[in-house]
Amino acid sequence: MSLFSPLTLRSITMRNRLWVAPMCQYEVVKQDGVPTEWHLVHLGSFARGGAGLVMTEATAVSPEGRISGEDTGIYTDEQRDAWSRIVDFIHAQGAPAGIQLAHAGRKGSRCREWLPDKGTRPVDAGGWRTVAPSEIPFEGYDTPIALDLAGIDAVVADFAAAARRAVEAGFDVVEVHAAHGYLIHQFLSPLSNRRTDAYGGSLDNRSRLLLRVIEAVREAIGPDRALFVRFSATDWADEGWSLDETAIVASAAHELGADLFDISTGGTLASPTIPLSPGYQVPFAAAIREATGAPVSAVGLITTSLLANEVIASGQADAVMMGRKLLRDPHFALRAALELGVDIDYWPKNYDRARTTLARW
Repeated sequence: MSLFSPLTLRSITMRNRLWVAPMCQYEVVKQDGVPTEWHLVHLGSFARGGAGLVMTEATAVSPEGRISGEDTGIYTDEQRDAWSRIVDFIHAQGAPAGIQLAHAGRKGSRCREWLPDKGTRPVDAGGWRTVAPSEIPFEGYDTPIALDLAGIDAVVADFAAAARRAVEAGFDVVEVHAAHGYLIHQFLSPLSNRRTDAYGGSLDNRSRLLLRVIEAVREAIGPDRALFVRFSATDWADEGWSLDETAIVASAAHELGADLFDISTGGTLASPTIPLSPGYQVPFAAAIREATGAPVSAVGLITTSLLANEVIASGQADAVMMGRKLLRDPHFALRAALELGVDIDYWPKNYDRARTTLARW
């Protein structure tokens, strides 16, 4: 097993194990959730650049599920149809297309990342009241509304409807975002979930929303498409969500039809202490792989072809997700193949002379 060996999950074959991580773009200037030409070029460049799987940014399942007003969504047919054009281009470059379905919860209604305004965007400036498991704000944000049982049911229905639209748009992989301090992770973590009903307290209760969403999404996408779940394996806090809890819930999710776990960390706290180093999150992925017997992907400062290949060859993960490295070099997969001495047959013919030049120099 190596970085450039294919991987098949259900009916979907990824041509290699170097995949595009979901990366928010905050580029829907009309604030209608419809992906634009920016998203076509942004995501299409990774497919042209040889990635094994191209994953969208966190794509909202409802208007209030957006992180910012400039996020993409898949809660209308117009959004679905715009995504379909992007999926078609990704497929034309030989890569499967994946979509990450998300609800921001208490971390929603923010301004675009690079603007000076921080915290919750006011309603009169295009923002909205956010929801969460409990009335506990994220640091620097407004206090959210605690979801009642009808609201929780609506969230499950929104994920299912978004998954159906994803199938109609042609996506091959659907990922449920249960990480980085967004709504499902807010239910999982005792730091953000103080409920006393069937969705709070015990691990079984805190994981109930996620498992309901997985069941609903699996039913919506059918047996052929791959279903991923992104977890933060730790809150980096003693009293927070833990690796052991992630392993238990991931095992239950696997039994319900989740095919692969995309393992990251953090997001519940604004400023946790994290020991950053190349590949620092890979051990978390390896632990979930061992505990569940399911395939996993790893992320976190994996920036060289040698490190990416070692993660796969050593059996710590079945794929690596790259984000910022691919922003710097959308054709990194092509470069990595040359650096590792792997002959691949999906170099764009238009770029073929670059392959021979780089190999020589």
